[in-house]
Amino acid sequence: MTKKQKSTSPDTGVRLDKWLWAARFYKTRALAREMVQSGKVHYDGQRSKPSKVVQVGAIITLRQGFDSKEVEVLELSEQRRGAPEAQLLYRETEKSIAKREENAEARKLNALYNPHPDGRPDKKQRRQLIRFKKE
Repeated sequence: MTKKQKSTSPDTGVRLDKWLWAARFYKTRALAREMVQSGKVHYDGQRSKPSKVVQVGAIITLRQGFDSKEVEVLELSEQRRGAPEAQLLYRETEKSIAKREENAEARKLNALYNPHPDGRPDKKQRRQLIRFKKE
């Protein structure tokens, strides 16, 4: 590690909300804390508090938008760095990657077969719909 880069040793540990923020899962530490408190983040399969001390090798399950990710902690860090460095802190499990790809494909198919209308029907279209429903 360089002199500038600060990384904690395994015996000191890092708070869960701080690690999630440093690993760039959430934009702010307050948002990371809120997600942990609301139950969107699980540490080793259990709900936890933002002050939970993260250990190397732990499995963290978190929700981001439509997706749920399961990651294994590889390194600890209290400082937020660039994305390439942040990605070295964790590794997503194979099961999680497969599940996310499957869900993305299902969303694409749903959008393909259930398109949303561009807007509300105008008066003529409403009359046609009413006439169609009566038949």
